[in-house]
Amino acid sequence: MMLRLPELPADAFEKEDKSSDHAFYAPPRFVVHLDEGAVNALTRFYRDVLPSGGAVLDLMSSWVSHLPEDRVFKEVIGHGMNASELAANPRLSGYWIQDLNRDALLPHPGARFDAATCCVGVQYLQDPLAVFAEVRRVLKPGAPFVVSFSNRCFPTKAVRIWLALNGPGRARLITLLLARAGFVATRAELLADGLSGDPLAAVVSHAPDAPR
Repeated sequence: MMLRLPELPADAFEKEDKSSDHAFYAPPRFVVHLDEGAVNALTRFYRDVLPSGGAVLDLMSSWVSHLPEDRVFKEVIGHGMNASELAANPRLSGYWIQDLNRDALLPHPGARFDAATCCVGVQYLQDPLAVFAEVRRVLKPGAPFVVSFSNRCFPTKAVRIWLALNGPGRARLITLLLARAGFVATRAELLADGLSGDPLAAVVSHAPDAPR
């Protein structure tokens, strides 16, 4: 059952294109959805936030993860919608395919990961609160979750509220979702201002120290 936010419109997480997401993402897209400046800014942020040597969940991943090349992680487990893209990602230790808009339950035990990332994909989630709650469940206490976003998207697949908001509004929406999902110590940072390239922001939060 979709978890609702009573302060938002009932159709906030509807999208224009209601056709199968599996069909939409079936053709592999070996493209980078951010320019070089934004990618470098995200990589620097990951270097500061993600614990070296830890197990990382790369949610809504693709053929690149933008993780710092000078950092070694115990493992990086990717999730996505296209097997060809995920198989081509050199940073992934393993991956699985799942439509989170049909099934938000992650196939991992609790407290499995030391960190999680979701790069420029949150705008497609139709039940983000349920997905974020699952991310919190599979993270170890205190582990960070980084949700990054830009102004690019497939507009017919993005949810209505995302298209209606600007950058600060989108950061506030993600912050609200993280708080309702049980995350703590949330902060938003502008990583690239967009004056000479793609804008990029990140909201980082942490799983609570005690189980919730």
